[in-house]
Amino acid sequence: MNIEELRDYCIVQRGTTEETPFGPDTLVFKVMGKVFLLVGLDQVEDLTFNVKCDPEYAVELREKYEHTVKPGYHMNKKHWNTVYANRQLTDAELFRLIQHSYDLIVQGLPKKIREELAS
Repeated sequence: MNIEELRDYCIVQRGTTEETPFGPDTLVFKVMGKVFLLVGLDQVEDLTFNVKCDPEYAVELREKYEHTVKPGYHMNKKHWNTVYANRQLTDAELFRLIQHSYDLIVQGLPKKIREELAS
């Protein structure tokens, strides 16, 4: 996976915007104004990104893929993972982690906003 493929996957998710609120080097994807993925634009060799994760699932992933899934860098380590692309996980598995993050954020939105998103 490269950063273009990551962006292409994220940007087509319903209600998604891309922003750079932390400066020009960090691309942030939000659904209805809530962050679901952050990626550094200055990465050259190892592509990494931060995604939200169910806390129990996060621990499971970190144990199973210790060289690929780490506690979220500069994030709440209980709820966020830093994921290294192109290591132990296939692109399909990486996309599932992104989708999991997106879905968690959507589930946490107020009912009215979820209904707006679904229409």
